[in-house]
Amino acid sequence: QPQICSTPKQTYLIMSDERGGFGRGERGRGRGRGDRGRGRGRGRGRGRGDRDENVWTPVTKLGRLVKEGKIGSIEEIFLFSIPVKEAEIIDYFLKDKLQDEVMKIMPVQKQSSAGQRTRFKAFVAVGDASGHIGLGVKCSSEVATAIRGAILSAKLNVAPVRRGFWGRKSGMPHTVPTKVTGKCGSVRIRLIPAPRGTGLVSSPAGKRLLSMAGIEDCYTSSRGHTRTMGNFIKALFYALRNTYGYLEPDLWKENALTATPFQRSEE
Repeated sequence: QPQICSTPKQTYLIMSDERGGFGRGERGRGRGRGDRGRGRGRGRGRGRGDRDENVWTPVTKLGRLVKEGKIGSIEEIFLFSIPVKEAEIIDYFLKDKLQDEVMKIMPVQKQSSAGQRTRFKAFVAVGDASGHIGLGVKCSSEVATAIRGAILSAKLNVAPVRRGFWGRKSGMPHTVPTKVTGKCGSVRIRLIPAPRGTGLVSSPAGKRLLSMAGIEDCYTSSRGHTRTMGNFIKALFYALRNTYGYLEPDLWKENALTATPFQRSEE
């Protein structure tokens, strides 16, 4: 039972020790946590010690087929237009060849009630210099986080680039197969086939993107506000992606439809 203790200035209500209230008291009485602290650290991480963080665990059907080795190359994925939702799929096929380059980092601001909030927008291109190119954009409050997110986005956006010849079809393909155009915002870029030995006739950013795609000789023609780097490299990426959108006479022959990787795995 509580006991009342009176003093000249104030009255105390003394609780018996049987209740073990919520006071600070000795260690072990406060809310029953004892010497375990606040109670959140005991079970966290249980069972994770033996797991390797670098081991890829697929979460999509396509990822499981890739890890099991049922898809031979990345071209099978592009042939059936299967959407890639995991960046590890691209790493599985192109990890040794894939190179990434930060094209631009720019600050962007948003007006809020407390003032201006500044974040960083990163443009990153990835390519293997052998007919594959990807472009990713990510905005974050930190530069390093934005770059990591942009690399991940670029891998998910990897697209095949068709290469061809100018004139005689001898040797390896070295230029774009036809004149192709890409546009973003006010920027329009036209890629024109060039003779072997011409090189890349473009701006420094355009040269980097074309070389990462595996193009050796190419003329470029651009119009619009090309100083906006984001729109410029996006338009160039769309132009390279359109190389497989033009139906050339070489592609007129009929091809038998084969089963998709999903259908083959079910069989």
